[in-house]
Amino acid sequence: MTIRISRRKFLSSAAVGAGVIAMPHLSRAADRPAVTHGVQSGDVGVDGGVVWARADRPSQMMVEVATTESFKDARALPPIAALPESDFTAKMLLENLPAGQDIFYRVRFRDLAHVNVLGEPVTGRFRTAPADRRDVSFVWGGDVAGQGWGINPDDGGMFTFATMAKYKPDFFLHSGDTIYADGVIPSEVKLADGKLWKNLTIPEKAKVAETLDEYRAAHKYNLLDEHVRGFNAEVPIFVQWDDHEVTNNWSLSKQLPAAYKERDINVLAARAARAFHEMYPMRESIVEPGRVYRTLSYGPHLDVFMLDERSYRGPNGPNQQTSYGPDAYFLGPDQLAWLKRGLLNSRATWKVIASDMPLSLIVYDDAANSKGSEAFAQGDGPARGRELEIAEILRFIKTAGIVNTVWLTADVHYAAAHYYNPNKAQFQDFDPFWEFVSGPLHAGTFGPNELDNTFGPEVKFIKAPGADKQNLPPSAGMQFFGHVKIDGATGQMTVTLRDRADVALWSTTLDPKPV
Repeated sequence: MTIRISRRKFLSSAAVGAGVIAMPHLSRAADRPAVTHGVQSGDVGVDGGVVWARADRPSQMMVEVATTESFKDARALPPIAALPESDFTAKMLLENLPAGQDIFYRVRFRDLAHVNVLGEPVTGRFRTAPADRRDVSFVWGGDVAGQGWGINPDDGGMFTFATMAKYKPDFFLHSGDTIYADGVIPSEVKLADGKLWKNLTIPEKAKVAETLDEYRAAHKYNLLDEHVRGFNAEVPIFVQWDDHEVTNNWSLSKQLPAAYKERDINVLAARAARAFHEMYPMRESIVEPGRVYRTLSYGPHLDVFMLDERSYRGPNGPNQQTSYGPDAYFLGPDQLAWLKRGLLNSRATWKVIASDMPLSLIVYDDAANSKGSEAFAQGDGPARGRELEIAEILRFIKTAGIVNTVWLTADVHYAAAHYYNPNKAQFQDFDPFWEFVSGPLHAGTFGPNELDNTFGPEVKFIKAPGADKQNLPPSAGMQFFGHVKIDGATGQMTVTLRDRADVALWSTTLDPKPV
């Protein structure tokens, strides 16, 4: 549901009275509907963003929005329903807000059966994108609660999120694997040194997710962490998905392990997609309901192109095709055309392409036997299979004279910086560019992966555990995120790779070419 309020009305003095939510006297807190998992905002642009919350019963989400933390100028917006059909989640698109402004919002729920019964408010904030060339700052990463490494209070919980919050970023780009629907969270894991990792647990995470409620529960599990909830209330999320929102390495050819009673991958993907869209503050497409790929503009300096490398891919397999067809799809023709149009029409200084999988790191579909293709990379040599789409994109960017493209990704559970040099590539019809890899935010640490020379990647930085130390727990410290800052005056982009202890591991500053 879209709520429209004019900028003039929003900035005018708020009329108190009917517009202010009154709080009736109730004898017990349990009598009132509650916000169960904190609040979130997302997909913020120059004039607004999306606000999300979840209730504990059928109710209406009541939102007040203001430009001051005191809520002196607050206005109450028309309520929207939170019903069992959406697991009591609700999200509201706020539009026509002032640009470059701190926006404060307050959410509570009103009981549907007893309309005079209101719950306690929970507050959050976001900053709308600037209309002028001011500094922009954001963080990115992926991979949360993977490999059985859940919320361990003894280890501080998911405190990479607390570290990222220190930068007061304009937004958080979540590169996928937001959950591990295929991963069990045990109560304890024995570490190599004999110590125990102790997880908070919920019944639904004792098995792989198959039902809609189990997929929902996997998302709600992450929201049990205080650092995640605190981060969500302060930092808007730009979210995309990858494989673990459904199951490991899913594609149309996925052969499900014996742990699954539901044997149809399409049924699992549909349930997972519904839970994903319910649980995040995304702007939903009216052109293609459920679409994940979209453009998010954050002022004159930045456009972010959020890709979906799951919904339209062909089957995982050898992917050695020399001509483009359905079996070689990764983005698919429609998304490929959308990306070309968006890049061509963008007037932003920087065009960030948010890819949930890296371009030239080999990710096997069958990792145990080093077989099959899960990502773009098909091995050294000319472009083939899914690499044909990347070759097409890179050739188009060069031919169209598009400048200042940067690729950001996660997925492989280590940190790296890759410079793509056509002089060292097998496919050479492109201009040089950078790809930066971060993560995991809170999962096992792996890598490094084999590098494919098709597009000439040069490793400028890498931090990974090595082949003899795989699946390190978060307590080992190798949890990574990236921080990007764009200078408002010069347009320079500084990219820094950091660990959860906030150590700057590597950094570079990129000078923009004139747009």
